[in-house]
Amino acid sequence: MSIAAGAPSRAEVLTLFRSFLRVARKVTDYNIREYTKRRTIDAFRQNRNLTDPSAISAAFSDGKAQFEVADRQAVVYSLYAPKLKSVMEVQK
Repeated sequence: MSIAAGAPSRAEVLTLFRSFLRVARKVTDYNIREYTKRRTIDAFRQNRNLTDPSAISAAFSDGKAQFEVADRQAVVYSLYAPKLKSVMEVQK
């Protein structure tokens, strides 16, 4: 964060958003990848209209914690990737 107790800047929030989407791209399982993308977009839309700096800081901190979990999960999913692709991923 830019200020010790202040709200994160727009750039920091966008960086976190992009980081979530990058982690989602690393997940090999189609269902988990799409869920992660959908959940990321929904969560950021839900918090878009926050105006209270303490609520923004709390949401940002929660997002950073969830990002760490998502990043670890992407590694775990890559270790145990399914051998077959999902029907949604198969190209004709």
